[in-house]
Amino acid sequence: MSNIYGDHHRHFQDKFDTRRLADRLEEMIIADVIGEQDKQFIESREFFFLSTVDPAGQPTVSFKGGPIGFVKVLDESTIAFPSYDGNGMFYSMGNLKGKSEIGILFIDFENPHRIRFHGDASVQDNDPLLSEFHEGELVVRVALSKMWINCPRYIPKFKRVEASRYVPHEQSETPLAAWKRIDAVQDVLPAKDNGRPETAGGIISMEQWAEMLSNGEG
Repeated sequence: MSNIYGDHHRHFQDKFDTRRLADRLEEMIIADVIGEQDKQFIESREFFFLSTVDPAGQPTVSFKGGPIGFVKVLDESTIAFPSYDGNGMFYSMGNLKGKSEIGILFIDFENPHRIRFHGDASVQDNDPLLSEFHEGELVVRVALSKMWINCPRYIPKFKRVEASRYVPHEQSETPLAAWKRIDAVQDVLPAKDNGRPETAGGIISMEQWAEMLSNGEG
């Protein structure tokens, strides 16, 4: 009896004669604990892709980035990461608050490798770990249900150029997100950002921001 395959998976496995292979892979690579090599890989990532489910039951995927080490492996079955300042929608965090099932893809484009991580998440604004994440607003803890390594053969090989200048560091002030300078959002910015657009280069139009994006300046 499989713990991860259902009738729909079996339909395609039987159609393409991969049922035996799929069963062998389940035996070989599906894990419910985080091994030492997995820990090192996860904690070396600067980003990951996060899958959550919205109130209508629609899956959605977002990009989450931070400094190396912003994902912490707390023990063999738990990881934690911060939620930093974003666009104010709190879309992923709100999804997790309503439905705790989570999917994460950790991936390396320089040395192709990836890990699927599935679990049950909790979101807190008073987690003791919050003080360890500079400018973190919330902490997400994820209890592992299952994880596995995926074949890397279709991962394109990219070279890292530099970290995002918006990644929070204690040694420097984090720049204001360029979109917060757009004239159309000035009356709805949170209090913490009041006055910052003027000192960050001035208020701009949507067209100016779009041009900044096209030049890689957003």
